[in-house]
Amino acid sequence: MKLNKIHHIALIVSDYEKSKHFYTEILGLQILNETFRAERNSYKLDLALDGVYIIELFSFPDYAQRPSYPEALGLRHLAFEVDDIEQASAELQAKNIPTEPIRIDEITGRKFFFFSDPDGLPLELYEKSR
Repeated sequence: MKLNKIHHIALIVSDYEKSKHFYTEILGLQILNETFRAERNSYKLDLALDGVYIIELFSFPDYAQRPSYPEALGLRHLAFEVDDIEQASAELQAKNIPTEPIRIDEITGRKFFFFSDPDGLPLELYEKSR
């Protein structure tokens, strides 16, 4: 089997409007398609980064809680690359999004930090290689 790329990441969110605002207005992802599925009482929101489909957000009325702190078994975090880590941190903090301190990756020497989405999903911003 030859995998070409990651097609998308699916997230179930507890508050659809809050998460839609976070991923589009705070992180700047673009809406490709928004669908309300009446039979499931559920929204599906397709989001892109620079025109490339990467995330689908789902709302379900009866979702199950799952631990999502960085050391939980399974998905650890989602990471996005940025050009300027200090600027990205400042932008999030200006929008009242708490961030962890900027750290240096001991293997690559690049800067990174963690923050959370509205449901506590760990997100990471990682400095682009220069």
